[in-house]
Amino acid sequence: MPAKLPVNFFSTRSPVIDLFRGQLDYADHLRQDSEIVLYFFYAPWCGQSIAAREEIEHVASRLSDQVLFVAVNCWWNQGKCRKQKHFFYFPVIHLYHRSFGPIEYKGPMSAVYIEKFVRRVMTPLLYISSRSKLLDFLSNYEPGVLGYFEFNASPQPPGYLTFFTSALHSLKKDYLGTIRFGVITDKHVAEEISLVHSGSVYLHRRVNTSLIYPNDIMNYTAENICKWALENRETLIRWLRPHGGKSLLLNNELKKGPALLIFIPYNPLAEIHPLLDEITKVALEYHNCNKSQAAEPDLRHLGDTDSPAFDSSVPDAHMKLPETFSITKYPCCNTVVLPQWHSISRTHNVCELCINQTLGVKPNKVHVPHCNFLEIEAALDSFYLQEHTFFQVISNTIECSNFLSFYSPFSYYTACCRTVNRHFLSFISSEKTIFQTPKVAFSSHGKKDNTQHSIPHIEDRNCFIPNLHISGINITGLSCRTNKTLNLYLLDSNLFWIYAERLGASRSTHRKEFAAIVDLKEEVHYVLDQNQSLVGSALENFIKNFSILYSPLKRHLVDDPSVHFHEQRVITEVTTNTFHDTVFLSEKNVLLLYYAQWCGFCASLNHVFIQLARLLPPDNFTVARIDTTRNDLPWEFMTDHLPTILFFPHQRKEQSVKFPEDFSVNLPNLLKFILHHSSLSSSEPCTKECLHKETVLQQGHISHLEREIQKLRSEISALHQAHDQLEAQLSEARREEHRLQQQKHTLEKKHKNLQLHSEQLQATYDQKNQELLEMAEKLQELADASENLLKENTLLRVLVASREGKLQSKDEIKESLQSEQTLSEDSDVSVSTATATLEEKRIDNIDTVETEHNSGNRTE
Repeated sequence: MPAKLPVNFFSTRSPVIDLFRGQLDYADHLRQDSEIVLYFFYAPWCGQSIAAREEIEHVASRLSDQVLFVAVNCWWNQGKCRKQKHFFYFPVIHLYHRSFGPIEYKGPMSAVYIEKFVRRVMTPLLYISSRSKLLDFLSNYEPGVLGYFEFNASPQPPGYLTFFTSALHSLKKDYLGTIRFGVITDKHVAEEISLVHSGSVYLHRRVNTSLIYPNDIMNYTAENICKWALENRETLIRWLRPHGGKSLLLNNELKKGPALLIFIPYNPLAEIHPLLDEITKVALEYHNCNKSQAAEPDLRHLGDTDSPAFDSSVPDAHMKLPETFSITKYPCCNTVVLPQWHSISRTHNVCELCINQTLGVKPNKVHVPHCNFLEIEAALDSFYLQEHTFFQVISNTIECSNFLSFYSPFSYYTACCRTVNRHFLSFISSEKTIFQTPKVAFSSHGKKDNTQHSIPHIEDRNCFIPNLHISGINITGLSCRTNKTLNLYLLDSNLFWIYAERLGASRSTHRKEFAAIVDLKEEVHYVLDQNQSLVGSALENFIKNFSILYSPLKRHLVDDPSVHFHEQRVITEVTTNTFHDTVFLSEKNVLLLYYAQWCGFCASLNHVFIQLARLLPPDNFTVARIDTTRNDLPWEFMTDHLPTILFFPHQRKEQSVKFPEDFSVNLPNLLKFILHHSSLSSSEPCTKECLHKETVLQQGHISHLEREIQKLRSEISALHQAHDQLEAQLSEARREEHRLQQQKHTLEKKHKNLQLHSEQLQATYDQKNQELLEMAEKLQELADASENLLKENTLLRVLVASREGKLQSKDEIKESLQSEQTLSEDSDVSVSTATATLEEKRIDNIDTVETEHNSGNRTE
């Protein structure tokens, strides 16, 4: 069966020209007469093409006076588009700027984004006419490329067309349009960015040094300018636009390191974006390492006599510090708290360790102080290996010493050490510090958090200054001062809010603003408090709290809000929020099943756990389950194998036991497993009272099981009786079925006979009907013949009557002639004869005409 002819995809009133038969040649003909053309290649059956149709019409209604919109059906097998184009997805949008193209658009199929991209193609260059516009251009968060051309000498300066084409090339290679191109024609404005010669190209970078296109190294072509700009651009914050729920874009970006994902509502056509500007300012400060305040550490607290952290028995200790150690010379420093096992701790317990860039032979000139965590780590290792350097120092003074690195002949370090009272170091365990943790907390290793009883070896010195909060850390250049550097990403919450919900955003919120830090390597993510407004200060604190060594941020655990709790449920459904109360705070033995919706074997165990929950006494046992795909738990309670069964004994919840994987999951094995581990004694010796309670508990279990067994026996006997009744009913039903089968066979035979008789009657009926039809045809023929005979008889009668009239008239004429001959005998015989002859001829002619007329009527 041939395919149906295609029909219009767009309405006839639409401003989009719809070539629904795939007339690609006609589309190319239309492009020759237009400056900007948008091609929308679609497949009529494609759901995404249907969804994008309305968006394209909306854009066309706004820009149809400047842009030609052409839709081409690229699916019809007889169209030229299908034969010449080989698209493997739909829809496809191509734009042409005169002869340049195609520029494919791969962004969201939303009207505002498509219109924004079309406008960028329409005006790839922004005209910078004044210093204020130059400032606005350079203050934008997107990278900017500026070209300076003098239009005074010629209407088209050399290189201008190349620069214009490079802007189109950037849109072709980067559909997001992250690089903005501008053109300057005023010499004074160009001098603001050090552009002197016409044809110069300037790449603006806000953190690193801005660049000028090297004409002496690279050829001045559109491709090279675009490539140079893309390779050297500075991306402080990047937009992410995944193509769908299964897109690997997020996964590939998260593999690069910890990421801060910021969801904000974004309108590309809006002229101002206050929230985006505020986020950009935070990103700029975070990456602005050249202005980092890390090079200006403040050690005034170490010499403050009013501080309780230092021994007041040495009143002049703080006066010696400026003479022996100037911290401004050493921009890269960190505080070292010595562990008890170190030999130096006999004399000192706190040292300020810095990288000294004023000593030693340098292989090249150091322009900018370089500081990173690896150098601090190398300094720490070298410091521990130089124990003998500090053996003779006095314990109550601040003494400094320079030493060479064990890893590089050019690296020197300076360490200034002194003794600090122990009550100063104990402040990290107080409730006022940022390291305060709950009384019941579990680390990533499954043990209780004992951070307050240990002293870190290396830490930000601000953490050792009393009453100094985390807000004192400067965010400027923080990305260069920590090994937990964040990649910053933006997502449009109007399009990708589903990702925010998966990270823990509220589904009921009306303000679609959300921020989360995702660390794929550590398999954790942190969420900014949604009760706070997403402003610059909140983001700064969020980044600071993540960047410090002992971060106070708590791992966000995703909870399933769709779970509804019913008191009468046999199996308790556990979520992230109810896990601690159900498992640890409960005074019952808890059997927990880890499952997932996609796990088929987990579903097959439901009936086993329902039977088990009915067997176990509800006062002492709880059978629960948790969906691991919708609920996160602390690491020590997560599992990578489904189904997994854990048993938490009463009063020994920390001694949880996993059901052996090599055992079959059935009711007897589960009962043996539960009874065995619930009766195990604790590690402490059990007293007589304990044994008595254990015996009573076991007796209670035994009596409960005996009652349950008795119930089962009664149920089994009832089932046997019901089975007998069913057997009798089944035998009666079988006999009835046999009888019905016989009746069925009899009825089938009668039905066959009746069917045969019906076929015979039908054949007789058809035969008689045929005979009647033949007789009817014959009667019709006889009726037609009789009617013809009647017509002929009537005509003959008319003819006979006419002939008789003619004969009578002839006789009358003859008589008149004879009488005239008698009266005029003297008349000329010739004249009489001629007259008679003429009269006879006239009569004969009349008779001939009548005869022919009658013959014609008869023939008809």
